[in-house]
Amino acid sequence: MTLADEPGRDDALAARDLAPQRRARILSIVESRGAARLDELSVTLGVSQATVRRDLDELGAEGHVRRVHGGVVAVDERTGEPHFEVKAAKAAEEKERIAARAVAMLAPADSVYLDSGSTVLAAARLLRGWDQLTVVTNSLPVVVELAGRGPRLIVIGGEFRATSQALVGPLSQHLLQNIHVATAFIGSYAVSLDDGLTTTDPAEAFTKKLALERASQVVLLADSRKMGEHSFVHAGQLESVDVLVTDTGIDEGIVRSLERRGITVIKA
Repeated sequence: MTLADEPGRDDALAARDLAPQRRARILSIVESRGAARLDELSVTLGVSQATVRRDLDELGAEGHVRRVHGGVVAVDERTGEPHFEVKAAKAAEEKERIAARAVAMLAPADSVYLDSGSTVLAAARLLRGWDQLTVVTNSLPVVVELAGRGPRLIVIGGEFRATSQALVGPLSQHLLQNIHVATAFIGSYAVSLDDGLTTTDPAEAFTKKLALERASQVVLLADSRKMGEHSFVHAGQLESVDVLVTDTGIDEGIVRSLERRGITVIKA
């Protein structure tokens, strides 16, 4: 009996030959949704979860996706920026403390802009039941969190960006230039004394700059690991920020520099 006649050999070869097409389909699904669960991919592709795991391991090793518990999330290959769900899992306790301290600054009948970002989302979770509050946001996770749960909710338009789960770009200008809020809770991918707020995507930077201009008070929510870091595109001047809420790990030299610029630093 030849090797070609061995039982199961043709099936194994066929499965190997189909792997590139299957991985391309997985990548297409993840990029379109931003994330996907292991069990969903198994059903959609008609293969075992073990096969999907091997495919995800290969795609992860190539830097196309990032594995998370129970599934996978997209990575913006132009910038290396992880998907929203990955960022949300980092420094979760610090972000919750920062969020609670920021929310304590709000009055029940305020108007507040909630930017995209995992720390701002943590603040949104604390606003359930605030039925006198008006929330303006470009963050779809914030919309899901607060829809029908108290605050009046105004959602700006724009192009959907899967990596940050936000509506961004020039289409957001029409609404933002016609509103004014008491407070804006702003997130940032990176913050530095030289470059101010920076992020990975020009469209996201465009919308963030507009939001900075439309608030009486700008509160930056950023954990200490973002301080002193730089990213691809400028998203706002430090002079636009009134208050920084961060964690106790922030460098005291940075604190002093920010305070000299008139920024109140609150360590949660």
